[in-house]
Amino acid sequence: MTQSSGYPKRALISVSDKSGILNLARQLDAMGWEIISTGGTARVLSDAGIPVTEVARVTGFPEILGGRVKTLHPKVHGGLLARLELAEHRQQLAEQDILPIQLLVVNLYPFAEVAGRPGARLEEAVENIDIGGPAMIRAAAKNYKHVSVVVNPARYQQVVAELAEKGAVSEETRYRLAAEAFAHTAHYDAIIAHYLNSRREGGGELFPPLLTLPLRKVIDLRYGENPQQEASFYALDWCRQGLAEARQLQGKELSFNNLNDLHAAWELVLEFSAPTAVAVKHTNPCGVASAATIEEAYRRAYEADPVSIFGGIVALNRPVSEELAHEMTKIFLEVVAAPSFSQEALEVFRKKKDVRLLEMAPPAQAPADRLDVKKVSGGLLLQTVDSEPVDISKGEVVTARAPSESEWRDLAFAQKVVKHVKSNAIVVAKGEQTLGIGAGQMNRVGAARIALEQAGEKAAGAVLGSDAFFPFPDTVEVAAKAGVTAIVQPGGSLKDKESIEACNRHGIAMVFTGRRYFKH
Repeated sequence: MTQSSGYPKRALISVSDKSGILNLARQLDAMGWEIISTGGTARVLSDAGIPVTEVARVTGFPEILGGRVKTLHPKVHGGLLARLELAEHRQQLAEQDILPIQLLVVNLYPFAEVAGRPGARLEEAVENIDIGGPAMIRAAAKNYKHVSVVVNPARYQQVVAELAEKGAVSEETRYRLAAEAFAHTAHYDAIIAHYLNSRREGGGELFPPLLTLPLRKVIDLRYGENPQQEASFYALDWCRQGLAEARQLQGKELSFNNLNDLHAAWELVLEFSAPTAVAVKHTNPCGVASAATIEEAYRRAYEADPVSIFGGIVALNRPVSEELAHEMTKIFLEVVAAPSFSQEALEVFRKKKDVRLLEMAPPAQAPADRLDVKKVSGGLLLQTVDSEPVDISKGEVVTARAPSESEWRDLAFAQKVVKHVKSNAIVVAKGEQTLGIGAGQMNRVGAARIALEQAGEKAAGAVLGSDAFFPFPDTVEVAAKAGVTAIVQPGGSLKDKESIEACNRHGIAMVFTGRRYFKH
């Protein structure tokens, strides 16, 4: 290490996560390193027969305030921050009887684990905010030209190997360790900031002036949307639900597109309480159906669009049985996601080893991720998650004819699907089954024509749902020509009256919800 000759080799070890620490300490001791430590870590090392000097003996000052002050002392921070290439710094070290610390091994109090426990009290969480640890990590990382700082147990053997081979850790490695260390403390502080904000009255400030999202890597992906793009999956560290907590039971590694499609499928299937199957292709649903059993729901979702479902993602809100597994293995599916799979179903799927099976975590009572994030050039767009259940029962019937009981049921079904279709969006449905879906079109009548063409003759007697109002009565006209009998839309157009009059001419019932579902 730069300018460290003549000084004894000293390592300060103070860890909450003690995995691998005994092996590291033994190897350092065998190479002649003096080990300094604090509290619980010192006891663990001493009990294992590893020579260790407590920090209090180095500083000449005891741990005080119930352990809140241990390492906040010039003999620690001077040892970490000294620039040994400067004669002035070396002289001041000698005058103050401070020895350099060339290796710092620290990880922090488990704040996230403690704060995340059911019923955890604020006082308990606050006591697990580490102060001395981040201060030492930042000091050592700032002085990386002279100090190696290790916050990740996975790095222990790399550091030991370099010490054994070269007698020192290379500057390149020290630089990388420093970058990782600053990421570690930034992540830690972001979790604390989020927790304290969320504990405020009313759930805290949604859009604070400064926002740092603590993300942890779940997995590196083979590539992004296209092979020329690199990708990884990160989870919000406070969010223990959804895809971040899914368990893959079989199949190839999940891709970027798999995860993106799976998110769309799972969010949609959670809209339904009845047994429901959702098939998704390119983030849009291609077949959705509810039924008395999950087996029947899947069959009807498949029949809604047997072409598009091929190679798609299927999400189900009920366990997968052997019978259902046999049906699903008749075609090629990329991913099947469900709350669980019977052992018999797993045996059936083993014959299709490439099919990815995901056991999804139960939905939380309240969403942990209140914000939806979209990347734009130079920054992020944040908005609240539209988590309120779709409910058209309070909608206003604006036509002479009101929907029948079965039409009300199908209108509610269609609008749940519409919420998860890219705009402009039109859904044609009957008997709680999608018959046609028009997604992502530049005009609404174009989306309607696509959905109605897909529905074909089945559109007669079906209902139509729209994510936004009708700017012209043309959508009503094409729906009437296809035989649609009821329509649900937000309303609010300057030309609502023309659409209402068109519905009345054709005997179509129409409901205004006052709630738009744009999805871009």
